[in-house]
Amino acid sequence: MVVHRDTGVIEHKMFKDVLNYFGEGDKMVVNDTMVFPARLYGYKEKTNAKIEVFLLRELNPTSHLWDVLVDPARKIRVGNKLFFGEGELVAEVIDNTTSRGRTIRFLYDGEPEEFYKTLEELGETPLPREIGREAEESDKERYQTIFASQKGAVAAPTAGLHFTPQLQKKLQLQGTSFHPITLHLGLGMFRQVEVEDLTKHKMDSENFDVPQGTVTAVNEAIDAKKRICAVGTTSLRALESSVSANEHLKPNGGWTDKFIFPPYEFKICNALISNFHYPQSTLLMMNCAFGGYDLVMEAYELAIKEKYRFFSYGDAMLII
Repeated sequence: MVVHRDTGVIEHKMFKDVLNYFGEGDKMVVNDTMVFPARLYGYKEKTNAKIEVFLLRELNPTSHLWDVLVDPARKIRVGNKLFFGEGELVAEVIDNTTSRGRTIRFLYDGEPEEFYKTLEELGETPLPREIGREAEESDKERYQTIFASQKGAVAAPTAGLHFTPQLQKKLQLQGTSFHPITLHLGLGMFRQVEVEDLTKHKMDSENFDVPQGTVTAVNEAIDAKKRICAVGTTSLRALESSVSANEHLKPNGGWTDKFIFPPYEFKICNALISNFHYPQSTLLMMNCAFGGYDLVMEAYELAIKEKYRFFSYGDAMLII
């Protein structure tokens, strides 16, 4: 679906038709994060009760401290030891963070490379629940965008899944260039907003990096008044977290908990490719901020009527 902000026109296209909206000097900003096998299955010491641990983010690489979600939460308490595989990995629960959240420390004495390799072997690809099947070995490659190179996300930046190497090449031959940022998606991005006052919603912080090469290319496009397209809400958040005093892009990195909702004035991008998102999600609110609330809601109603597919492996919307 193509949504025109200036006229309110909504078009129905195939994704390959994105070629018709970009040309010489235009920029695509893509998220090069890579999904890692974040879902671990194991058991508790003594009781051998089966447990699931979902790795959210590494807090300290040296001491192997991680933020995780656990299930069943009521059975996993501070002080418990958790075993994975045939005991190749052992973790100790050291703190409660939320109702299902825990901080755990992996008890591992080997080299860091060996630790991460063991995590890779024991972990499962964290496929979205709506896919409705167990993860397979092939998902470790399939549930990635063609841009994926920086490991650290627990979910794929889904807008990037629409691109094939062939489509990217065709866009490049037309003069449209691709530039990476990194934002490692956590589960907080998919948490529903449950407050009436949106300023009270707290986003989970996510690790990001906006490199100098992307900054230079984007600022050239701003000055030349070219089209700058964020591929996905994650790219958009990283860019809007890195605006300089003169409303250009600056190199930046660290953690961002930026929550974008209407009304909001975007400084960097004038185009956005995004999937169709859940109601009450921060992602939908960002789309509404970019495209205008009424127009985006009209587009969503039309998408439902026309049987567009929603969520992770669903269809795409280009807002220009």
